[in-house]
Amino acid sequence: MTDVGADTDDTRIGTTIDTRMDADMGTRMDTGMDGGRAREVWQKLEPLHAVTYFAPECVTAHREVGLRGFWMGYFGARAAPLGAVAAGAVEAAFFNFHPAMVRRAIPDAWGFAAPEAVLRARSTAAAEALRRVAPAAVASAERINPLLEQVIAAADGAGRPLFAANRDLALPDDPVGALWQHTTTLREHRGDGHVAALTAEGVSGCESHVLFSACEGTDASILRDNRGWSKDDWQAATDRLAARGLLDGEGRPTAGGRALRDHVESRTDALAVRPYEELGQRGFAQLQELLAPLAEQALASDTIPFPNPMGLPARPAASANGA
Repeated sequence: MTDVGADTDDTRIGTTIDTRMDADMGTRMDTGMDGGRAREVWQKLEPLHAVTYFAPECVTAHREVGLRGFWMGYFGARAAPLGAVAAGAVEAAFFNFHPAMVRRAIPDAWGFAAPEAVLRARSTAAAEALRRVAPAAVASAERINPLLEQVIAAADGAGRPLFAANRDLALPDDPVGALWQHTTTLREHRGDGHVAALTAEGVSGCESHVLFSACEGTDASILRDNRGWSKDDWQAATDRLAARGLLDGEGRPTAGGRALRDHVESRTDALAVRPYEELGQRGFAQLQELLAPLAEQALASDTIPFPNPMGLPARPAASANGA
């Protein structure tokens, strides 16, 4: 595979990435469902999953179980399915956080609260929050859950540590709690694939944020400050991307930079869509229809801030998507 950093001529870089994108499209067509469908369903799943980060019920539960402060709550709750792992495992799996930010929370979190206790707290609180922000979930969870369970069963856990760890958790008896866990398992499936696509192209965690910010026009401070990178880190990542011909001298994306980002997103979609094919076109359409009102309610609740470091667009059917 040609290294996109081997030549700084935008035309040649773009041609290389376009060829890869053509290959991705062929893969998706061969498997019967366009990768863009995975992006559509992510935009409906993510608002339901994201209550665990922003809803007051969840923030309070993480504190009451013993985790100290918002970020220890974030790292502890999200990493808890992995068990009492060391910081290095969380750095690798979470990918785009500064290692020092991870190490301020992990492994100390496990001294304040065992992962098993954190998992119980996060599940109960997330279900409570989901009932509040998306009340339609109460009536529809029992219809949605079998569809999501079918997708999860069809997904391959190889190379996807956060997905596999969440998949193997025991489900709560509460259908809304199970729904939240399913959305979490599948968003981690997509996230693990996204990390694989970025690392395959030699893009680091900080560089992924810089490239996303440049391509989407997102305020750099939202990504930089919420992921622990300093201004010097950000500038160094910008310089590295410029040296590869992906940004110009003003930090704007070149044609090659946009092509690389498009390729990574296309590849992420292609990797994410495969288990949804298990539903068939009719089952997938039913899943989309059932999830849509829940996502709309969650977004309308103003629980999730916009813009946000997850790159979630303001409406689940929007065309934009983040890294």
